[in-house]
Amino acid sequence: MVDTHARPALQNDSMPHDYATLHDATESPSDLGAEVASNVPVTKSAKRKNTADEIAAASVDEGEHPVVDVEALGRQLLGTWADVRLGARELAADPDMQRIDGLSMNEHRARVFGQLKLLVENGQVLRAFPRRLGGLDDHGGNIAAFEELVTADPSLQIKSGVQWGLFAAAILHLGTEYHHDTFLPGAMSLEVPGAFAMTETGHGSDVASIGTTATYDEKKKQFVINTPFRGAWKDYLGNAAVHGTAAVVFAQLITKGVNHGVHAFYVPIRGAKGQFLRGIGGEDDGLKGGLNGIDNGRLHFSNVRVPRANLLDRYGSVAEDGTYSSPIASPGRRFFTMLGTLVQGRVSLDGAATAASALALKIAITYGTQRRQFTAGSDTDEEVLLDYQRHQRRLLPRLATTYAQTFAHDEFLVKFDAVFSGKADTDDDREDLETFAAALKSLSTWHALDTLQEAREACGGAGFLAENRLVGLRQDLDVYVTFEGDNNVLLQLVAKRLLGDYAKKFRGADASTLARFAVAHLAEKAYHGSGLRRLAQNVADLGSTARSVTELRTPEAQHELLADRVETMIAGIAGRLRDAKSLSKADAAALFNQNQNELIEAARAHAELLQWEAFTRGVEAAPDAGTRQVLTWLRDLFGLGLIEKHLAWYLISGRLSPQRAQAVTAYIDRLIARLRPYALDLVDAFGYDERHIRASIASGAEKERQDEARAHYAAQREAGTLPTPEKKAR
Repeated sequence: MVDTHARPALQNDSMPHDYATLHDATESPSDLGAEVASNVPVTKSAKRKNTADEIAAASVDEGEHPVVDVEALGRQLLGTWADVRLGARELAADPDMQRIDGLSMNEHRARVFGQLKLLVENGQVLRAFPRRLGGLDDHGGNIAAFEELVTADPSLQIKSGVQWGLFAAAILHLGTEYHHDTFLPGAMSLEVPGAFAMTETGHGSDVASIGTTATYDEKKKQFVINTPFRGAWKDYLGNAAVHGTAAVVFAQLITKGVNHGVHAFYVPIRGAKGQFLRGIGGEDDGLKGGLNGIDNGRLHFSNVRVPRANLLDRYGSVAEDGTYSSPIASPGRRFFTMLGTLVQGRVSLDGAATAASALALKIAITYGTQRRQFTAGSDTDEEVLLDYQRHQRRLLPRLATTYAQTFAHDEFLVKFDAVFSGKADTDDDREDLETFAAALKSLSTWHALDTLQEAREACGGAGFLAENRLVGLRQDLDVYVTFEGDNNVLLQLVAKRLLGDYAKKFRGADASTLARFAVAHLAEKAYHGSGLRRLAQNVADLGSTARSVTELRTPEAQHELLADRVETMIAGIAGRLRDAKSLSKADAAALFNQNQNELIEAARAHAELLQWEAFTRGVEAAPDAGTRQVLTWLRDLFGLGLIEKHLAWYLISGRLSPQRAQAVTAYIDRLIARLRPYALDLVDAFGYDERHIRASIASGAEKERQDEARAHYAAQREAGTLPTPEKKAR
């Protein structure tokens, strides 16, 4: 296969790393493009050069040659649980914990199950559990450690998450001391492999509507569990097809003829010889698009009886006579509180997806600095791929986003630990955590798929080889976007929270307050809509690209633009939904549906703002001035990249003048050129070594091949034996 890339904007890696000064010098066309380039009008070319010069002038205060302290930056990126992550990475570097390509599905499943036993021996799985049961009560550290397993094998990361992050965690967080003492030891030790039976064939993200029932029998003091129709079968359950001997089953709790909503029950499902117990059946989901080290399967129940005590009753209990009671009176609040205790799955997916993105960029950028293609800027040497502007545009903005996610995830993990340790466990804290989880998990898992695909393409045919891991990681992470809730559904939850917060601003406000807001809102709308803001920007910039750049590259300006988009979108949607309460249920639903797409986009914008804010705090905490400068450029690339992505909105809404909109893209190109010399430093700072990467194209082998080829032609030139190209001979 042959890689084709555009003409380089910079120089090959034998030249000094002063891309800022060499940028214009390398504008001369190659022989291939000379005829086309000669037809470009001089005035347009001069305008492009003037724009570049103006942006360069606006950037002179940014420092010419900052140096990145890779080791110190790497320590910062490890985050709050740095030592835990390093220990987990050592474990992930063990060949016995790593995926072997080419195994059959059954062989892969057996290998991963064996690896779970190694995790038990290592003690990693005990971190989040109570000290009195041998754990460490370290909830944040537990997630940090499990996330790192994605570098060994995503199947191992997810299967361990099923066993200890879902099955055992449900017993821990939904059960009481009786359940902890009775069921947790077996789950912790893997003596009882377990399934987390929530998702149904007919209901995935809509857990409240699941069809499985658990009806209390007062005479026998038992719950009778049924899946009354095919769509109520529990589906896609890890550990269900082969290994699981018990399950936490979510079902509608019915007692005395009243449905009290979804509750969780501990249900044995297999006997000692692996056979299903009476009334229980199931199927193997079989071969999937990825994660085939996990034995996903289906379960169904027909009059399966479990003792009353098997109800995990922290939030809702049933007395012997069938009387239901709960410390949370509201059924809706009770449901969301129960599900909120299981948020750690989304937390770990956010971190694992970010780690996979970092791994992909480490592979692709390393390869891009070694692989050579086309003699565009030289009569002899071919150019390295990452010296082509288009290649930089493909990878460096994704690197900026991965950094933003890394900083945001650590803050998210700190919040998670505070809630689950009890340090900050109010209703508001839990609601915030659930909102962060839905927002960040959605963006990071989508970003992982996008990054893995772009990295694969950026590595050409080599990226398609299984040995270089990109296609395998892409397959395995595909399902992350629907794990623990479909991303679009999760963002809708975020949007509803934003609308709720917006409404709270005016709850109880008197008429004069509402009037002042209305006047201010109308004035702002008139200002943006009339073009006055654009006119003001044009006047302030006075036609200068440099002035436009100066206004855009400050963190205050970026924050204002990103926050303004969220607030404006939410305010607009809130205005359109204002009268929904006075409509019939059907009409209110139709009105909401008409605004659903914009709601989800507003939630995405909110999540992007959260990431940008975390990145900015990360910049401020950088270990030294040089690193801080490079991180500032990378943060600006992330922030301005978001603005460029939504440029149509900013123009239509009157937030940017055409002059400043044009400056966004121009300055992004400038930032990418400035960041090019630091690309390897920035991916090296992720801290993954060859044991984690395990991709031959990132091992140095490509550089050896290229050096051998260059030496071959250099020797021929020196000896005068290099044949003359036909074109030159004529």
